[in-house]
Formats: sequence, C-alpha cells, structure tokens
Amino acid sequence: MIEQFQNHINTRFSFLKNSRLLIAISGGIDSVVLTHLCHQLKLNIALAHCNFNLRGDESDTDEDFVFQLAEDLDLEVFIESFDTNAYAKEHKLSIQMAARDLRYHWFQELKDQLKFDYILTAHHADDNLETFLINLSRGTGLNGLTGIPEINGAIVRPLLLFSVQDIETYAKEHRVTWRDDSSNASRKYLRNKLRHDVIPVLKEINPQLLQNFQTTLNNLNDTADIVDDSLNAVLKRAIVTIDVNTLKFKISEFKTLKNPKAYLHEFLKDFGFTEWNDIVNLLDAQSGKQVFSSTHRLLKDRDYLILTDITSSEESQVITITENDTNIQIPSGILHFNQVDAMSTTKSGILYVDKALLDYPLFVRKWQEGDFFYPLGMNGKKKLSKYLKDEKLSLIEKENIWLLTSGDDIVWVIGKRADNRFKVTEQTKHILKIELQ
Repeated sequence: MIEQFQNHINTRFSFLKNSRLLIAISGGIDSVVLTHLCHQLKLNIALAHCNFNLRGDESDTDEDFVFQLAEDLDLEVFIESFDTNAYAKEHKLSIQMAARDLRYHWFQELKDQLKFDYILTAHHADDNLETFLINLSRGTGLNGLTGIPEINGAIVRPLLLFSVQDIETYAKEHRVTWRDDSSNASRKYLRNKLRHDVIPVLKEINPQLLQNFQTTLNNLNDTADIVDDSLNAVLKRAIVTIDVNTLKFKISEFKTLKNPKAYLHEFLKDFGFTEWNDIVNLLDAQSGKQVFSSTHRLLKDRDYLILTDITSSEESQVITITENDTNIQIPSGILHFNQVDAMSTTKSGILYVDKALLDYPLFVRKWQEGDFFYPLGMNGKKKLSKYLKDEKLSLIEKENIWLLTSGDDIVWVIGKRADNRFKVTEQTKHILKIELQ
C-alpha cells in the first residue's frame, strides 16, 4: 500500500510534499495508518486530536494513545478537550453534528493561527460508499450522490482511493496499533447500520462493489460538471444585479426553460427555502408577492425576482444628530457634516443646505406613510409615497429609504432628493455640506 499511496500523492496531491500538514487523528485505525503513511513519505506533518469526553475513561485513553504515538514518531501534537454534550444542548444539535462542528472549527483555528497549509482527514472508499447510501436513503439531488470530495478548500482526503480492507491489511503487515472506538459497534446510528448490516451483504453479492462504485462516482461527477455548466450559463443571463445583500433575477430567463423549478432550486437551495412550488408560482404572481425562508426573502417585483437577507427590523430606529457631530454612521452609509464657504460638487450623495434654517437636533429615520416634502426644483409639496412610486423604486429599494429631518420637516430623502425649504439662497450666510459615503 505504501507504493500505491506514494504514487497517489505524486499524481493527485503533489502539492502536499512541500506543505505543512495537520492530520486529524482520532486514534482509530484509519487516521493512525494515514499518520504512518505520511511519516514514511517524510511529509511535514503534525497531529491534532479532539477529546469529546463522550466515552468516559475510553476518551481519555484515546488521548493518551495519540500523545504516545506522536512521541514515538517524534511529531508535534495538539490536543483539545470539549464539553460536547453542553455544546450540543446549547446549539440544539445532535451529538454527532456538535462533534463535527467543534472538530472542524478547531482544526481551522489551528491551521490559521499556526500557519498550516492543509488539514488531512482519513476518509476512505468505504466511508464514501456509506455517505452515498445515507444521502440516497434520505433523498438527495445530484450533488448528494457525487461522493466526498478529495479536496474541499483546505481539507484534503488522500485515502479515498483505498478501502478499509487495504487499510487493515497495511496495519497488520506493519504491526500498527490503534484504538477501537466502542461506539462504532452500535447500531444506533444509520452509518453503523449500513457499515455492519448492509454493505457486507452488497460486497458479498458483488465483490467488485467498491471498484464499480468508484466508476459510478466518476460518471456522476462528469454529469455534475455538465449540469454546472448549464446552470452557470442560465445564471449569467438571469442575474441583473448583485451586491452584498441582494440578488436580482430576470423572470423572463426562467420562463424560457423547460424546467424552471429545477433551476430555481439549484440557485436558491442554499438560502433555506423549502416551498418550491410557491417559488415557481412567483414567476406568474402579482408584483409584491413574496416567499420567505428563515433567513431570506424572495420578492416578485414587476419583471424580476429579488433575493434579500432578512435582517433585524430597523423600522423604529431613529438616529439623533447634534450640531457638533461631523460623522454619523447610518444604515445606508456614513453622513459627513462640514460647513463650507460655497457650493462646489453637486451629485446625489451630496446636499448643501442653509444651516440657519435647521432646527437641531436633526434626526435620521425610515420613511412612513403620510410623510410629505417639498421636492427641490418643484412647486408645492408631494407625498413621499407618490415620489417613490414615480421614481419606480422596487419594494426593497423603498424599504431602504432613509430621511434626514429637522423637527417634523424632511430635509433630505437621503441620496435621492432634497427639500426646497432648506436650499441655499443669496441670503444664506452659513452653508452646511452633508455628504453620504
């Protein structure tokens, strides 16, 4: 196996040979064999072990074993103890998911703080088959059937080519010792049921199961590449605008597709949506119709679908500005106040007002139904709702409109339109420049 592993590293993971590597080690046979293989190839490795404190003395003995292995191989070792039960309870997670979160968060911290290049885990071919069957049994799309990735960011899995039988044979031939986790024998978990009751029967039926499964994975990954190309082509045509909190799609692009639901699912599945029929119905819904997930909102606005984050309500937020303030943070940016001798640059983000007409303190607040102002350059007043409608703003753009007010009077629809009552005239003695950045 050592020759196969060396060839595998040379052909698939040659970048590991000049990298600083952190091996995630439990003390079980898989991670111990990975450690011995990397050590034999003289890779630059260190060990990281998590004690989840779930099996009493057995967990502590695993920790002692890893510490001794590191000493025997003259390797640096990092060991962290977790209160997994408390973490699971606090975050409302299963024990398995809690342990996973704790493990990978800590590995990432070690990598970042101590400048490791990659984290190696000991997932093998049988793990890959188990994951495939778990996803298949629970219902999944194509992505759930393409297997565990060999490389996922900084996580590298160099043993996916090898079976558990390969690993056990190597361990016995080289008299490698390891720790058996008693929980692996329990049928309480789906993975263990598959490992002990299902996969052995499948291997008995077809001794070439793992080899054929790898061929299937290769074919599925090829198909996934084709699907990704198609998705990216549609996405490129459909997206109108994109920023930190908003995605805007052209509805017409989805209506030309034979199966718009499939495309919408692929584009939006990571945003927590579950009601896919409701989302498809948005394509023909009236403007203003919305579908919500726990974290996001999808809005039909004329000829577009607009995806936004759901943030904490700012409706009642009011920001007070005193005469001495020069820089004020508001939700849409920073307001800069500066007294100047004359007006110069004029653009939507800059306002000049007659300071003597202002009644301090000033306020920044969201607009409300019933608000009105006297738009600069127009005669008379206008309801703000009518002004926003005339500007053809979407519902989301309207929700993000903030006002600068003096008492009850609107000074500025921030970033949009000034009020005529505060404009600079020939009689103005003190000009205040207000800039939104």
